[in-house]
Amino acid sequence: MIPFEDLPVEVVYPYAILLGLFGASFINVVIYRLPRGMSLVRPGSRCAACGTPVRFYDNIPVVSYLLLRGRARCCRARISPRYLAVELIGGLLAWAILQKLVLRLPSDTSIGRVLAIFTAELAFALALVAVAFIDLEHMYVPDAISVGGTVFGIATVSLRPEIDLKDALLGAAVGFGIVWLPFGVLYKVIRGRTGMGLGDAKLLMMAGAWFGWTGAVFALLAGAVQGTVAAVILLLVHGRIEEPAGVMAEKRETETALAQLSPEERAAAEAELAKDPLYEASSSSSLGLARIAFGPFLVLAMLEYLLIGRDWVTPSYRNQLHRDSIPSSFIARGDHPAQTSRGGRLDRRRMVMAGQELGVGTGRLGGAAWRRLLRRLGNAAAR
Repeated sequence: MIPFEDLPVEVVYPYAILLGLFGASFINVVIYRLPRGMSLVRPGSRCAACGTPVRFYDNIPVVSYLLLRGRARCCRARISPRYLAVELIGGLLAWAILQKLVLRLPSDTSIGRVLAIFTAELAFALALVAVAFIDLEHMYVPDAISVGGTVFGIATVSLRPEIDLKDALLGAAVGFGIVWLPFGVLYKVIRGRTGMGLGDAKLLMMAGAWFGWTGAVFALLAGAVQGTVAAVILLLVHGRIEEPAGVMAEKRETETALAQLSPEERAAAEAELAKDPLYEASSSSSLGLARIAFGPFLVLAMLEYLLIGRDWVTPSYRNQLHRDSIPSSFIARGDHPAQTSRGGRLDRRRMVMAGQELGVGTGRLGGAAWRRLLRRLGNAAAR
């Protein structure tokens, strides 16, 4: 078993960020093709304007977009800036996951486990990015991502020590139930329309499978607050909340298709469409009746919980990380120099002071320097 601490930082960071960039490049394919029912693997990347295959050197994340100045090489058609934005988000998320989650792992964690944790968390985050952009354009959360992400979260629960299988299953059930029952059933009885779609319920089910029920509740509450603020701002600035262009185009295509049906077939099709929340009555100028994609705000809340929420919403997660980062000799003896009287919580300032006594530099401690300090403290205690 090779310890993670033996990997040089100059290798870890570029690898992680490159993985995020190339993963996000594939997510761009998912965002475009999945809502259209296209295969994600065949054919290869093609120009959306003229259908010409994209060559490999024009498919390098971020670099190709900048070199081509946002234009396709084949026909000079404009490339959506969304492609660049998603790739940059992927790189940033990879860096954040490495910084906030991976570098806080115990220093003797094997490289295999580190890679498994990083890959799983990055896949989860990138899947959420895909959901956000698809929902923004189509007001639709694909089951392939939400249900698939739920199954993947349950299958990889051993990589998240703050929860177990029971917590993941309970979290998935709570996440689905807190949307489906009040907003899908009761709200419709009272108001005659659906408050939230099942896509949002399945997305919160995914949150519960990854974080437990606390993560699902946090995502719903934080997403609701952020979504309400965004809706109010849109109404104040524009006076209305328009449906996405993709949704309006889909409705026009549906109307054209309905016009070609016989009266009996049209009546049956309209009865089926009436079950879809997207075709319910709405008002773009009323906050209570305006239709807005809620998925992106749930995604934002889930990413917030992934990177920072578990530290203060789930104290056991933070305490477990701190404890796992301390040399076992200190824990066994109970004389850790940075331990306080309040539940054994670690004080970073006192740790640095203790390191100073051992001749360790007092500058800003990065992840590697922090692990070295812990090892030296452990050696000092052993002596």
